[in-house]
Amino acid sequence: MIRIQLEVELSYDIGEQGADFVFNIHAAHTHCQTVSSERLVLNQPVTPQVQTDPATGNRYMRLKGEPGKLNISYAATVELLHHRSEPDELFEVPIHSLPLGVLGYIYPSRYCQSDRLLRLAMNEFGQLPQGYARVLAIQEWVRRRVSFTSNTSNGNTSAVDTLIEQVGVCRDFAHLMIALCRAVNLPARFTTGTDYGADLALGPPDFHAYVEVFLGHRWYIFDPSGTAVPMGLVRFGTGRDAADVAFATMFGSVVSYAPVIRTVAVEDPAAGVSLPHHSLQALSTDSGVPSDARLLELRRA
Repeated sequence: MIRIQLEVELSYDIGEQGADFVFNIHAAHTHCQTVSSERLVLNQPVTPQVQTDPATGNRYMRLKGEPGKLNISYAATVELLHHRSEPDELFEVPIHSLPLGVLGYIYPSRYCQSDRLLRLAMNEFGQLPQGYARVLAIQEWVRRRVSFTSNTSNGNTSAVDTLIEQVGVCRDFAHLMIALCRAVNLPARFTTGTDYGADLALGPPDFHAYVEVFLGHRWYIFDPSGTAVPMGLVRFGTGRDAADVAFATMFGSVVSYAPVIRTVAVEDPAAGVSLPHHSLQALSTDSGVPSDARLLELRRA
C-alpha cells in the first residue's frame, strides 16, 4: 500500500463583482484509492458545495467568491492499493465489446484530434502486436519526440500543436499520447493528479497530467512525460482532455497566483505501507468495468 499526504494551496484576488469558481482539487474516491482524512479551509465566510460526478467519480467544488482575497487550503491523506497486472496478460478490447461508459474515449475531442492523426498512427503503430506493449510503444514514441520544457505551451495547445512544435509540459504529452491511442482504437482518457517524484530541476511541485488507457476491462496508468513516479500519482479527475478536468475554472474578474503543492509519501513497513517506486507491472487505481457480455451474465445469475 502507498500512503500520500497531500496539500494544495490556492490564492486569488477577486474583483468588485465577486466571481464563481469550479474546482477539481479533491482526491477522488475509487476502488483502489481511499481518502482516509481530508481538510478544507477557506479564508472567506462562504459555503462551498462539493459534489461527485457519478459517471467519472470526479469531485467538483463550487463556490461564489466575495471581492478581495480568496485563499483555499486543501489537505488529504490518501491510501493507494493498486491493482497490478502482468503486462503480457493485458489485451485490447474490440470496439463492439467496449462498455458503454468507455465508448466516449475513442472519439476525437477538443485537444486530442485523433481524426487528424489516423495515417500517422496506423503507419507507426498499426502493425504492432496489440495489447499493453503497443500502448508502451506509443508512450515511448511521444517521449522520444517531445521535450519537456516549461512555459512552452498554453491553454490552446492541442495534440497536433505538440506534434509540430515537439515541446511541451505534462498536459501536452498526455494529449498527444491520448490522440495517438484513439487513432488506433485504444480508449484513452486524460487524468489529473500531482507530480509526486518529479525532479525539482523541472520546477516546484505542481499538478500533473497523465494518461489512463482501457485494457482488459480496466483503466491502466501511463505517464508519457516520464517526470513522475506513477505509483505515487493521486487521482483528482478524469475526462476526455484537459477541458473536462481543469483544477480551477473561474467566472468573473479574477487574478490567480501560482498554486503551492506538497506531496509526501509515508513509509510504515509494520503497517504494510511502502514508498512509491517504478514498477514493470501495469498499475491501476480503477475498479474495473465488466464487458457488456459479462454484465448480461451477472444479470442472469
